[in-house]
Amino acid sequence: MAVSPHHLASEAALLIMEHGGTAVDGAIAADAVLAVVAPDTCGPGGDLFAIVHQPGNERPTVLNASGRAGSGASAAALRDQGLSEIPIRSHWSITVPGCVDGWEALIGRFSTLTLADDLAPAISRAEDGFPTSLELADSLERLQGQISAQPSAAALYPDGDPPRPGATLHRPALAATLRAIATDGRSAFYGGPIADGIIRATDGVITRKDLEQRQIEWVAPASTDVFGLTAWTVPPNSQGWITLAALRIFEMLEPSRDPSDPGFQHALIESYRAVAWERADTTTDPDTAPLSAEQLLNPARLADRAALIDREHARRWPVPTAAPGGTAYLTTRDSEGMVVSFIQSNFWGIGSGISAGATGVWLHNRGAGFDLRPGHPNELTPGRRPLHTLAPTLWTDGDRARLVLGTRGGDHQPQLLAQVAANQLWAEADPDEAQLLPRWSIDALRTNDLPTIRYEPRYAASTITGLIRRGHAVEPAEPWEPGWGPVSTITIDGEIRGEADPRVSTTTAIGSP
Repeated sequence: MAVSPHHLASEAALLIMEHGGTAVDGAIAADAVLAVVAPDTCGPGGDLFAIVHQPGNERPTVLNASGRAGSGASAAALRDQGLSEIPIRSHWSITVPGCVDGWEALIGRFSTLTLADDLAPAISRAEDGFPTSLELADSLERLQGQISAQPSAAALYPDGDPPRPGATLHRPALAATLRAIATDGRSAFYGGPIADGIIRATDGVITRKDLEQRQIEWVAPASTDVFGLTAWTVPPNSQGWITLAALRIFEMLEPSRDPSDPGFQHALIESYRAVAWERADTTTDPDTAPLSAEQLLNPARLADRAALIDREHARRWPVPTAAPGGTAYLTTRDSEGMVVSFIQSNFWGIGSGISAGATGVWLHNRGAGFDLRPGHPNELTPGRRPLHTLAPTLWTDGDRARLVLGTRGGDHQPQLLAQVAANQLWAEADPDEAQLLPRWSIDALRTNDLPTIRYEPRYAASTITGLIRRGHAVEPAEPWEPGWGPVSTITIDGEIRGEADPRVSTTTAIGSP
């Protein structure tokens, strides 16, 4: 089973697994295809997190392949320019990409195939061409003014214009880059012409020595018991703990099990807000984090937050400090029962908008997650990892995987995942219904006023009226808001079900007997 944001990626994953690859091989194949057909979401110039569950193991294996700030990074230099935040579309926002190191690490530990095998579908797709999706056509039109002059943009703008939906694109430069990685591994990406392109693109903020350092770390997963299962995620510098904490608080409130009940939605909104306000100060490089994942998810700590929630009124939580997308989440399961929760990202759309020369590689802007305040645990500092919005989850019952759940969505990821998980595991909706139920989103928390809850107007009128009565400010969004997903899930409970999100036209779940 493979569920991803694009049917071509899901097909590649299934093909690789049917030819003897593991779920990890399938995930890497899908990710590489997404780099070709959806460069506005992910690619080798970004970061990667993965959670891998093997049958019989009670604890999954977690890989943090998020890169670090370069040796030339300097919060003081930016403060001297009068800046209080890192410019999103600038070389200062680029950290060392962790994706290719992540591919190699996963291959070395879990694969039955080679990196060349896994990248072959993507190389063929880049060389032979692919139809432009509606989402990519819209994205490239929006991005044209920012990226069209970049050396790697020529293939994305045939004849200098954005492609129309359905038009065939070829990406020979990226194909050549992927072929080099397939042959020589990390040395092809973190050395040679690609490394030269990264160094020039960052004006020396990232050095050759920075690129020589591997950007991967096998880490202990963060977890909590909720809804009768154990939920797992990547610990900080990932914000995944917020999803788990919000759901544990929600369960403590014992709300109605009916998603149309305004009390259900109010409890979920307040449970999220009860922890989201402290994200920027706690979700940092673990070497400088003020609290560990275990402390953040301590049941007594979460019970204290639950006790502060008024079931009938929205409350004002502390105002969070400022912290800043383009992301692809996918999940795979192979015939042996290995399950992978896999997320990879360029961050803001196509990232920094800066390419590594003419390599077809777009460099992410994860460095925008750093803080510029002196002494802050997330201050921009050479060698430090920034706050990361990527928040994949995996749910187990003892030594059996039961649910894999993730999404793109930047800051919104914990909100979206909490809603789908609550729909499926608390309200006991079927996996397809859990995807179809309407969603809400809070766009900003940095205000003393209560935040506006934007909602898909497919909710019952009584649900929205009930939220207003509880003091929430509300505002309708699109009936199927495309930015609130795609959420991808695999549910394993007697049968194996993959569910793709209907909010994005290219998403698909593909399985084989």
